Amino acid sequence: MKKLVVIFMVIVLVLSLAACSQTKPSTTGSTQTSGNDKDEQIVIGLSLPTQREDIWVRHEKHIREAAEALGAKVITQISDNDASKQQSQCENLLSQGIDVLIVGAHDAKAAANIVEMAHAQNVPVVSYDRLILDCDVDVYVSFDNIVVGETMGKWFVENVPSGNIMVLAGDPLDNNAKLFRQGAMNIIQPKIDSGFYNKVLDQSVLDWQAENAMKLAEDSLTANNNDIVGVVAPNDSTAGGVIQALAAQGLDGKVGVTGQDFELSALQRIYQGTQGMTVFKDTVVEGAAAAKAAIELAQGKTPSEINGKTDNGKLEVPSVLASPQAVTRDNLKEIVEKSGLYKWEDVIK
Repeated sequence: MKKLVVIFMVIVLVLSLAACSQTKPSTTGSTQTSGNDKDEQIVIGLSLPTQREDIWVRHEKHIREAAEALGAKVITQISDNDASKQQSQCENLLSQGIDVLIVGAHDAKAAANIVEMAHAQNVPVVSYDRLILDCDVDVYVSFDNIVVGETMGKWFVENVPSGNIMVLAGDPLDNNAKLFRQGAMNIIQPKIDSGFYNKVLDQSVLDWQAENAMKLAEDSLTANNNDIVGVVAPNDSTAGGVIQALAAQGLDGKVGVTGQDFELSALQRIYQGTQGMTVFKDTVVEGAAAAKAAIELAQGKTPSEINGKTDNGKLEVPSVLASPQAVTRDNLKEIVEKSGLYKWEDVIK
């Protein structure tokens, strides 16, 4: 009897050990699956104002590619130029547990609420391309936008003869529009003051839309009997609208028109001679800088590429500012090929 009891206990012990050996690896495997890889991946919320213009499509693409190359995940929301929609989208991003937020603001002042909301959840914010005003935003990544405007202004005074000119600015809710205009007028205003230029139009273009710029240009051409020598267009999209209005009067290629953003359609117009210039702002560089700064902020670090400060009305925001470059027909092919964004064949077709 005792012998049977011993045998029974041995069998129970063996079965118990076998069961442990089968369940233990399963438990360990489960711990590894739900551990560091997922928990440590930084999640970036990306809120952009639009995808209507080619440059904002590139912004999203290059931020996402740079962030993913650094091991982060990006969740993107597009507000379609609606400030209230952008705020609700950012609320949604924050509810998903993002580690850091990158905001290309539609409304520079209204976006301060987004920054406050993010900070209430200990989420740092990168103000991307457009400066968010009157708040404690953590870092600003962009170009020196006054220099962008000055680049347009320098081309204008060097290439546009004396006479009547139109001055257009970007959307009034976009702080960049103010900076572009300020930079351009730093160069052009002395020529107006001296009488060399006569400014017959000075208007903002709602939402930066080409059709709005076209209507303003049409009205000004009518009011001035087509006597216009130059147009300060604040970006390539608005330049396209202006050139449509000029073409309807047989003036395309005869009136100097500025632009900036390096859009393919603008490069084609420069090659054709209907747009005088654009400004190349390398979104690969800007997007990579934003992704790197966002990840460093999420890690509790100070962004390593800060090279300046920008006053947003409340504080001097630590800034990462890249340098723009003028593009004309003289250097068009060189910069297109160097940028790698477009094929030369697409520009000249």
